[in-house]
Amino acid sequence: MQYGICHLSIVPIRVNPEDSTEMVSQLLYGEHFKVVESRKRWSKIRVAYDKYEGWIPNNQFTLISEEDYQGLDDDTQNLAADIVSHICTSDGMLLPIVMGSVISVANVLGHTFEGHAIESQQAKSNLVDTALLYLNTPYLWGGKTPFGIDCSGFAQMVYKINGYSLKRDAEQQSQQGEALSFIEESEPGDLAFFDNNEGIIDHVGIILKDNYIIHTHGHVRIDRLDHTGIFNTEEKIYTHKLRVIKKII
Repeated sequence: MQYGICHLSIVPIRVNPEDSTEMVSQLLYGEHFKVVESRKRWSKIRVAYDKYEGWIPNNQFTLISEEDYQGLDDDTQNLAADIVSHICTSDGMLLPIVMGSVISVANVLGHTFEGHAIESQQAKSNLVDTALLYLNTPYLWGGKTPFGIDCSGFAQMVYKINGYSLKRDAEQQSQQGEALSFIEESEPGDLAFFDNNEGIIDHVGIILKDNYIIHTHGHVRIDRLDHTGIFNTEEKIYTHKLRVIKKII
């Protein structure tokens, strides 16, 4: 078994070992993983944080030892707190990294971090403050950054930055936590899940106070939430049908 770490700002994880195939997620700087299959130009990886699998090019990661991998699993992750900050590489070059990058691993790569970090689990109330930093981020299937993000990546990153674990996809996330019967039982930071016409959960958002929700639909935006679903006040229509509300924390 081989082990790796992302030494670049953002690396796309693809469904197949080809540049032209669908991006299903992303690696951010400092995320580590197992290499479950290796080919000449590509490797299939399993991300340590959420066990998500996909393909990345071999020239976009650095191999590490099993000992380093296990050590990273045991360490508390310190994450970049600014929308953009910088890593100084071993040759003195600056590497821009985005919010949520794992900067506690910089020493493994011979790098130093310049910026603000979140070093421990934050209060639940901080989830909303973090979510608001992503406002107007454009929707990007598989994205996890302030420059492009999908609905489940948004929820996962907001929780991760504050020290809480969520799976990668909305349907997986909906299986975590405690279900609530009514919106009135929810608190800011709880998650609302929505399904499509086939009954498959395909959307998630973060509940705000006063029956509002922040979610990714075209871009990260704030809309009204009621027992029917998400009401877009600009278009005067319901855009998503409510399935379940979950309290994760």
